[in-house]
Amino acid sequence: MSDRSLSEVAQKMHDIDIAMLSTHTQGGAIAGRPMSNNGDVDYDGDSYYFTWEKSRMVDDIKRNPKVGLSFQGKKGFMVAVEGEADVIKDKAAFKSHWKPDMDDWFKDGIDTKGVVMIKVSATRVHYWDGEDEGEVKLPGGKRRH
Repeated sequence: MSDRSLSEVAQKMHDIDIAMLSTHTQGGAIAGRPMSNNGDVDYDGDSYYFTWEKSRMVDDIKRNPKVGLSFQGKKGFMVAVEGEADVIKDKAAFKSHWKPDMDDWFKDGIDTKGVVMIKVSATRVHYWDGEDEGEVKLPGGKRRH
């Protein structure tokens, strides 16, 4: 087992757009759905996704903010993230993560009624890269479990 830095893992994640975002449902099941980070792939421990405020995913996060993200890259590279999710409604915060092609999904851009941004802040990051695997040391020099 080896431990790479967050920047080393982030570099290998650079081309990964789709993540599987998993939440805890009201009934206790785990629900997963693919989410695009819309090309916002510079990973620093936080991930951002846009969705509808009235979605089951947002309801799940409001009840229990502990979520999971899984990423699969090239040549057997995979990352599992445990994190805390926040539902953000602030349009000013949307601007730094909005991409023009998102207007296809949200017709009025950041002013689309009912759009929210989900921010997932990693508390634990585990990666697999062929036979190499490890846990990323997160900012602050601590592993958070």
